[in-house]
Amino acid sequence: MIYLDNNATTRVAPEVLEAMRPWLDEAYGNPSAGYRFGRTARKAIDQAREQVAALIGAQPEEIVFTSGGTESNNAAIRSALALRPDRRAILTSTVEHSAVEEPVKFHESTGYEARFNPVDSLGRLDLDAWKAHLAKGDFALASLMWANNETGVISPVEDAFALAAEQDVYCHSDAVQAVGKIPVNVAAFPLHALSISAHKLHGPKGIGALWVNRHARFLPQSLGGGQENERRSGTENVPAIVGFGVAAESALRAIEAREEIAALRDRFEAAVIEALPDVAINGDPDGRLPNTSNLYFPGVDGEGLLILLDEAGVCCSPGSACSTGQVKPSRIVRAMGHPNARARSSVRFSLSRFTTADEMDAAAAAVVRAVGKLRVVLPGR
Repeated sequence: MIYLDNNATTRVAPEVLEAMRPWLDEAYGNPSAGYRFGRTARKAIDQAREQVAALIGAQPEEIVFTSGGTESNNAAIRSALALRPDRRAILTSTVEHSAVEEPVKFHESTGYEARFNPVDSLGRLDLDAWKAHLAKGDFALASLMWANNETGVISPVEDAFALAAEQDVYCHSDAVQAVGKIPVNVAAFPLHALSISAHKLHGPKGIGALWVNRHARFLPQSLGGGQENERRSGTENVPAIVGFGVAAESALRAIEAREEIAALRDRFEAAVIEALPDVAINGDPDGRLPNTSNLYFPGVDGEGLLILLDEAGVCCSPGSACSTGQVKPSRIVRAMGHPNARARSSVRFSLSRFTTADEMDAAAAAVVRAVGKLRVVLPGR
């Protein structure tokens, strides 16, 4: 198997798995307990908090462990709106992950005004439109993803949030795809909250974090035992948190190798485009994550291509993962102004630090063969 769907999830790194084992077996104490057995688990959580904080340039006390990116996004959005009931507008973009888009649309149905800022044909945020939106509305929240999960396009978060801060708007970023792949420093510009997910950076599934600026207020969704400094009640998932911490520490080193990963991606794209000159890159070629390649195959049915690549042992994706497993036209590609035909003929390939050159060469050859078969069987599609 050649796994090229690392924006959907990543393999658990060996060092992460090894670190988690004791906490799944003999070290099962409740971290809220006052005796030594529980205090040992508490220390492990504290260490993981420090490791995750170091990954994004934060303070350990600013890290709130959650079940993943979706919960983190929802918690940040709900808290921001609850803290500013006098403000009834939300600003976001047209290319957000559904874990931001859906909560925003839900609040729109309850009476909030939602503004979805456009992007250009390369998936780049229209900053002039962003600034114009901020000048017109009384916004409680501005939520902008750090990097897109389908195209890998990196948002101008520093400029966008600086403009929002001028209007005293609560600033949140879904950084699930960015953290662990490129440098992310929450202290570099005005930001109140940021979402992370462990399974995107070789940690376990079901664990994530919400960074909350220590100078910002926060209203928790879950009340009860007072865990996570009373910001998320519930007994902590110690094995997953420990694994997250180790994955975060490893990611700091992996970020240093991002140019090598980008070189593998570029090698793959060059091989495919040399054999299939009409293939095009979706998104800004010069402003995207180093591991992400989203390609448009004119006249090729994306679902059929995925099936043939699956048979060839290559795992890739039409875009973001959904619970049904169904292939749908990419709304991100359509938000960039491209027609449905392009959205249906686009496929995402995403690498990790475990991806090899031999795998990328074999994947490129498999893509070329599969496209050739489809164009013979379904000419003109």
